Amino acid sequence: MLSLPLSVRIWVASAPVDLRKGFDGLAAIVQNDWRQDLYAGHLFVFFNKAGNRCKVLFWDRGGLIVYFKRLEQGKFRVVRGATSPHVEVDGTALTMLLDGIDISRVKRSKVWSPPRMTNPDEKDRQDR
Repeated sequence: MLSLPLSVRIWVASAPVDLRKGFDGLAAIVQNDWRQDLYAGHLFVFFNKAGNRCKVLFWDRGGLIVYFKRLEQGKFRVVRGATSPHVEVDGTALTMLLDGIDISRVKRSKVWSPPRMTNPDEKDRQDR
């Protein structure tokens, strides 16, 4: 399973991309079309038109990395029809996408997070 810190954001292209593009071509899409910071350590995911190839571009310690996956059978279940050129997903969704799971059909439980206190003194007054 892919485990990424919450600070890492993941953007998935909502339209197919010509995967003959290498580092510079994909970086140009991220910077010029998506207006994202290529060097912030986030992941940028691209799929080809046939849906059987995927490239993930990210910056790590002074260099760009491209992770490339080709499915021998089947297709990636890509998020399509978005109004923006990219869609943000989390690490779990990316793992499912790379495993060929259609994330639009996955039903997730509501995510719990602890309540946020704005002022600790206010909490003490409520407990009295």
